Order: sequence, then C-alpha cells, then structure tokens
Amino acid sequence: MDIQLHYLEAGEGFPLILLHGNGENCSYFEHQIDYFSEQYRVIAVDTRGHGMSPRGEAPFTIRQFAWDLFDLMNELEIPKAHILGFSDGGNIALCFALAHPERVEKLIVNGANLYPAGVKTRDQREITRQYYEACEAAEYDPDAWQDAEMLGLMVNDPYIRPRSLRKLHMPVLVIAGTNDVIKTGHTKYIAKCIPHSRLEFIEGDHFIAASQPEIFNAIVDDFLSEY
Repeated sequence: MDIQLHYLEAGEGFPLILLHGNGENCSYFEHQIDYFSEQYRVIAVDTRGHGMSPRGEAPFTIRQFAWDLFDLMNELEIPKAHILGFSDGGNIALCFALAHPERVEKLIVNGANLYPAGVKTRDQREITRQYYEACEAAEYDPDAWQDAEMLGLMVNDPYIRPRSLRKLHMPVLVIAGTNDVIKTGHTKYIAKCIPHSRLEFIEGDHFIAASQPEIFNAIVDDFLSEY
C-alpha cells in the first residue's frame, strides 16, 4: 500500500471493521463505535483520500479501496473480520468480500448499489451533472479535481455483476432506509442475488445508522450474534 490509512480503534474481541460513505470519514459511525466496542474490536477506517487518510498515487476507485482494506488487515494482523459498509463503504465491502471471501466472517451492506442506476434517477442525474461540472472546472482549477474524483466514484463505480454475488456464502445482512437514495427494488435485488442473505428496512433515509442508531445497532447486533 502506497499510503498509511487513518483509523479509529476501540474495544476488544472479534474485529468489526466499519467503512464510511462517499466524502465522509470514520466519525460517521460514532454511534456504532461506542455501541459495538463493548463487545468487539471496532476499527473504523478513513478510506483513501477521505478524512485523515492521504490520497496517494494509486487509482481512486472502489476496488482500490478494497485492496487498501486488504493491506490494512494484513498490517493489523487480522485474518478475518466482520465488515460493515455504508453507501460507497458498502460497495467497497461487496468488492472486498468477492475478492477475499476467506477474510470475511459476516458482511453488512447498508445503502449499497451494484451500479449507478441503482441510485434513484433524479439523484443520479444531479450527481452526474455535478461530476461533469467538476471535471470541466478541474481543467483550470486543480482543487476541483478532488471534487471530480469523489463524484466520479458514484458515476463510474462500482459496476458489480449481479451474478457474481452468488459467490458470497458468508452470512450477509442487506439493510437500507425506506426512503433511501438507493432504489428499494435495487436493494431487494442485491439481497435476492446473495444466497441466504437477510434483508431489513428501517424507516428513514440513506443515513439510518446516524439518524436511527438504536434501531440500526439492534438489527446489526442481532445479526452478528446469530450462529
């Protein structure tokens, strides 16, 4: 890995890795860190170019972020972990689990999407418009390139083939808000493609882990406690 990822660590026990969404950092999971650190070794990561983690020179893609996670787990000598990913973090978690299934004990994907069309049409159109504007601005304003790269993650990634999800045989929880930015049908489709996955919806928008932490944590805790 060409960079040193920043992360917060709390608690002891089996590792639980938390992956935040686009443009965020590990502080998004403040309610989850406090709650789950009572039972697990919680590691909340700032992904490449987010929070306190440097951008580095490697490609700024979802799959590169998954490779960064692989390197971090090796660095921390973690052979296997539960992984909880939100939004782009959920996409990273899916890519990681597909590439390294032996390193995932249980997988939780919250508000993930397999491809850009999984996002509600109006929202995706706005994201795409902002992306192209940022790309144009980056031609004369180097600082705009950071915005373009960040938006590009939602325009050009992750493009996960639905059929590939059949390979996921670890326990998987797919969870989203009832009024999520991700289409309800797309979330259901992800769950349908993963053998024996569990599907849950919580009343709320895309950010249910932050806005409904008691309900969110209870559902995740119940899933992690199952044998």
